[in-house]
Amino acid sequence: MSDPRDGTDDDGPRIDDAALQARRRAFEERLAAQRAAMPVEDRQPSRTGAAGMAQGLKIASEFVAGVLVGAGIGYLIDVGLGTAPFGLIVFLLFGFAAGVLNVLRAVGKGPPPSGPTAADG
Repeated sequence: MSDPRDGTDDDGPRIDDAALQARRRAFEERLAAQRAAMPVEDRQPSRTGAAGMAQGLKIASEFVAGVLVGAGIGYLIDVGLGTAPFGLIVFLLFGFAAGVLNVLRAVGKGPPPSGPTAADG
């Protein structure tokens, strides 16, 4: 068995510090050349991490809210009319569809909301 403090292993020769330093310098030079070739706006670190997470949580909560509201309306209809479980099933599906539509609208791939707008009067 080898001693980890002496830089050797059972499978190969001793690792040379000078060789590692040379490899590191060569890597740093290649990295610097790649960074110099990048456009200036791509060199800046991305600051959209928290904003992206906030957008994702907003989309997820809109989807869950649609499903829960649909299920709640269905349950109330079932309790009020005695139609269990059909109202819950139907309105749960409506809530799911509304949640999916909200997600599609949030990511910009769905139809815009309909209804009166400020331009209508």
